[in-house]
Formats: sequence, structure tokens, C-alpha cells
Amino acid sequence: MGRGDIHEVTAGDGSDLYYVDVGLFDTPEYGSVYVLAGEEPALVDTGTGHSHEVVLDALAELGIGRSALSAILLTHVHLDHAGGASPLAAACPNADVYVHASGAQFLRDPERIWTGTKAVVGDRIEYYREPEPIPDERIVELGDDDRVELGDRTLDVHRAPGHAFHQVVYHDRASDGVFTADAAGVYVPALDRPRPTSPPPGFDLAACLDDVAMLADLEPTALYYGHFGDRPTGDNLAVYRERLRSWVDTVAAKQQELGDDEAVKQYFAEQTETGDVWSGAHARGEERMNVAGVLRYLDERD
Repeated sequence: MGRGDIHEVTAGDGSDLYYVDVGLFDTPEYGSVYVLAGEEPALVDTGTGHSHEVVLDALAELGIGRSALSAILLTHVHLDHAGGASPLAAACPNADVYVHASGAQFLRDPERIWTGTKAVVGDRIEYYREPEPIPDERIVELGDDDRVELGDRTLDVHRAPGHAFHQVVYHDRASDGVFTADAAGVYVPALDRPRPTSPPPGFDLAACLDDVAMLADLEPTALYYGHFGDRPTGDNLAVYRERLRSWVDTVAAKQQELGDDEAVKQYFAEQTETGDVWSGAHARGEERMNVAGVLRYLDERD
């Protein structure tokens, strides 16, 4: 199992739905790019700029020609989800790139998102590639509560700004599943539960909790996570809601105890539970990033 593997989605009621393991951060299934292989084939998210050839090979293996791809649906513009949009759009001439209107600016002119990503991920920028601008005529701006029609499949668009102000989720009526992006956290199979993802600068606890409530109100059968694939909904949303609250409380308590943000980030980096899930360097970097997002949220809240 690993980079380039194609997995059939089994959670939910749909068919013709797969995800491609793009090998993000050298961890199997960490990056999941979904392929909707229906009358009008589409992708949900793209992985980083280093992933596009893997995605194109997967399309070919599934019998989907490059000119047949009709849409590239971005959940948000963070480059682990949208970094491959520009090379995929160039390779697939009939695929428009869908994004919430608030994120379209970063596709037209990606300099700010690239600069921000470098600042947030530090040395892990090696996993990313600087994106190219996408022509304006290829961008479809989504509004709140829009719908995307893909022949035999309809996706309902719901704003989910807690993780990032430009994030949306897509509710697939055919499968009764939701492409959750990072609105439901990162489900880690090795831990058998979702973990919070709280990067700066956009993390907002109240908005994240609202996003989880919105997902619960949809009552989906399945959650199609942007990392590690599909899962039955079960109690994952309820678990994530409580994990979010306890995560922020834990960071706030440590900030109060240590009185120094850098010391707080270092403490959690050394205590990370994901050191055996992916590489130690990435685990520590991811923990520091998520703590930094909570610290910024706490400072702005106060």
C-alpha cells in the first residue's frame, strides 16, 4: 500500500467513487484525492503540486481520459488540498476549478498562499511546490448553499470556515456522504479517532464547532476525510466536537502554566502521539503548527 494506490470508497451508499493515495508526507493514505467516476467525472481536492502525475495516472487507470474530466472541486486552498490544481487544470482542458468565492483570489494569484504556507510549515515546505496562477476563465466561484451538478450526481455546497475562511464541504446525495475537508478533523486509523487540525492563521474554535454541528445536521451516512479516506459517520462527529474543546483547553492551560508560547509549542511537539504514525520530524512540525493556531486563536479571543 502506498503512493498511487486507488481505493474504492465503501462507506456510504454510492458507487463509482474512489480515492487516490498521493503519498503526502511519505505516509500511506495521508493525502486522499477523491475521484467521482460518474457521467461527468470530477476530482475532490488535488494534493500538493507534487501529486498531479499520481492523480493523472489514477484517472487513466480508472478509464477517465484527461479531456473527460469535467471538474476539479476544491474544498479549500491550503496547498495540501489544492496545490495540484494548476497543473491538473493545465493537463485536463475541460475541467473547471471550483472554489469558494473567498478563496478564488489565491488561485488567480497564489503568491500570498505560497508565502503563508512557507511561514507556517517551515522546513516541511519540501513537500510542497509553488503553484502557478489558474486562468480566470477556468475558475468557478461557489457561494454558500450552491449546488454542483455532475450529470447523475449532485453535490450540495456548505460553507465551513472554522478551519479556514475559504473552506467548504460537499454533500454527495448519491452516496449520502460528505467530503469533509478538514471540518471533521483528521481521522487517523492508527489511533482510531479524529485528531484536531488547528493551523494558523484561520483556526477559530467557535466556528469549528459550528461546522461540526452543520455536518451533524446533514446526518450523512459517511464522512470522506481529506486525510486517510472514508469512514462511516458513527460517533466521529461527536468525538471530534469533544476533542476540539479539550484540545483548546489543554493548550490554554499549558500557556497559562509556562507563560511562553515557544515553550508551549515545544512541549506539545515533544509529547506528540503521532510519532509512530508518520515521521518524527513531521509529527513534531504538525504539532507545533496546530498549537500555534490555537495560541493565535486564544490571543485574538482574549
